[in-house]
Amino acid sequence: MGEKVAPDAEPLGKGYFVCVSKEHRFGTDAFLLADFAAPHRFDKVCDLCSGNGIVAFVMARNFSPAKIYAVEIQKSAYELLAESKKKSFAATSSDVIIPVMADLREWRSAEPLDLITCNPPYKTGNSGIKNRADETSIARHEMLCTVYDVCAAAKRSLRYGGRLCMCNRPERIADVICAMRECKIEPKRLRPVQKDPQSDPWLILVEGRLGGGNYLKMEKPLYIKGENGEEYSQEMKRIYSID
Repeated sequence: MGEKVAPDAEPLGKGYFVCVSKEHRFGTDAFLLADFAAPHRFDKVCDLCSGNGIVAFVMARNFSPAKIYAVEIQKSAYELLAESKKKSFAATSSDVIIPVMADLREWRSAEPLDLITCNPPYKTGNSGIKNRADETSIARHEMLCTVYDVCAAAKRSLRYGGRLCMCNRPERIADVICAMRECKIEPKRLRPVQKDPQSDPWLILVEGRLGGGNYLKMEKPLYIKGENGEEYSQEMKRIYSID
């Protein structure tokens, strides 16, 4: 057996760190989802498919909700999540972020939640060529959970009127909306993400409310790049906390 390699710790600012490995990293979508969800100060939150905890730690850094359960099924990712919590101890009290190793298809919160976030696997279980590494395949393909499983888990744990915020590829949005409605979660906000005004959306952010009325607001696109060829737009600089 090879020697276990210590995870790299990426600084997030304000004393927060998130640990990464070759199999469990993070991208722009995690920051976009955390900003879109924008939990309130006293919210009780859960991040499903939490991976190394990036969405949970960004929400903790930017919004300081009362509590964030970070639910992850893979042991390797859960260990990174737990290590991230240790390294971020100076920034957050020990009971704010709560790592939970569990199958979201069976998990239920012990208390009603105000907000659930999820950056789920984008590809269906039988689509595309799966990556050789099991951890990477599980993170990218619906092998251990589907969009419906996420919505069903949210239905079990959200309070009435609580929010579910997800991101997914544009081609999967019909699946997301159908799954939400099947679980009595009404889509309320939808925002496309584009590299620039000339590009097609590459990501969609969706918010639904448990028991909400049937009114969906289409928000203006979020552009990654700036107007004058800058690497990031003003909104992305805010999201990334770039001065």
